Amino acid sequence: MWEVADIIRAHGEDYRQARGGRLTSAEEYVLRSLAACRTALLGGHLEECEECGQRRPAYNSCCNRHCPKCQAAARAEWLDAQRAKLLPVPYFHVVFTIPDHLSPLALQNKEVLYDLLFRAAAETLQEVAARPKHLGAEIGFLAVLHTWGQNLLHHPHLHCVVPGGGLSPDGSHWIACRREDFLLPVKVLSAVFRGKFLDHLKRAFVENKLCFHGRLAEVGKPEAFQRFLSACYGRKWVVYAKPPFGGPEQVLKYLARYTHRVAISNQRLISLEDGQVTFRWKNYAQGNQQQTMTLAAVEFLRRFILHLLPSHFVRIRHYGFLANRHRAEKLARCRELLGVRMSEAPAEPANDSAVNGELKEEHDSKRCLACGGRTRMVEHWPRPSGRQLLEPPWPWDTS
Repeated sequence: MWEVADIIRAHGEDYRQARGGRLTSAEEYVLRSLAACRTALLGGHLEECEECGQRRPAYNSCCNRHCPKCQAAARAEWLDAQRAKLLPVPYFHVVFTIPDHLSPLALQNKEVLYDLLFRAAAETLQEVAARPKHLGAEIGFLAVLHTWGQNLLHHPHLHCVVPGGGLSPDGSHWIACRREDFLLPVKVLSAVFRGKFLDHLKRAFVENKLCFHGRLAEVGKPEAFQRFLSACYGRKWVVYAKPPFGGPEQVLKYLARYTHRVAISNQRLISLEDGQVTFRWKNYAQGNQQQTMTLAAVEFLRRFILHLLPSHFVRIRHYGFLANRHRAEKLARCRELLGVRMSEAPAEPANDSAVNGELKEEHDSKRCLACGGRTRMVEHWPRPSGRQLLEPPWPWDTS
């Protein structure tokens, strides 16, 4: 099976040259980390079977959040923490998307624009849900940022997982959704979201938090920026609600598949031949039809790099009664009002083949491939520091 790491090792230098050698340190570090993942470049250890004596090397993972191979362990650990937060109510999936018109500005100001996306979507959900004519309750929800479409182009959007109900303003009772298949009106959400996002964007411009480079240089002037904003009001701001989940088990299955995704998984890669990468993608414009796409390896890497997140940027956030500062207290109140004991929270991991398969691979790595016996470490090879990993030349030869 082909991996993103194979493409980087084969064509990383081509991509670097196509960029005139002008990669940022963050871009270079991610590419080098992914290429070196589970190879001798990152160190590791030699393990020996306690039963048959067979030895084999086990190399370190890069643990980079953009690496398709390193998400299973992080995802499993994170999911364990989520089980205790789920309630026995229907859950809704709401998606907020910004217009393509804003994509170039977002690429030049990732931290600012992505943060605005979180803030505007969270304020929208909380404000509309608090209106008595819609729900009249304090809701809680989780939001996950995705920046890609299936074709790897830049497409920032936020996935929100929302319990179907919330706490009354005085906290005295639980207010359930009026219908099991309906949470909040998407047309109202879309209008409020657009207004809040553009208001925050205007404020960021006034406070000189935005950068404008290249073709956007002219937009950085006050009059041009005002015209840019006016054009945004006329664009389509897509907010849509998918069919609700059935309950906690379905929510965990969804979270297992979506929260720790990267721009493209290794499972979608079909071939790497003659400098061309072919991968599977889902064409939403044609009824979610499964198709294949072939790109030059350099273009594939360019698109992959578009989705690197700013350092330390938090892409999974909690709001409302699930916000960190008062989650324990308010979740306990929700359970009390719903008549649920803590011990009744879901205890088993989601039955997701992709997650369980990756975790099984991690588990099997601690067993002897020859006889299945337990292994022990007999030699250790130190892991290089990040600074060492960035030292030239690019270490693609990992033989």
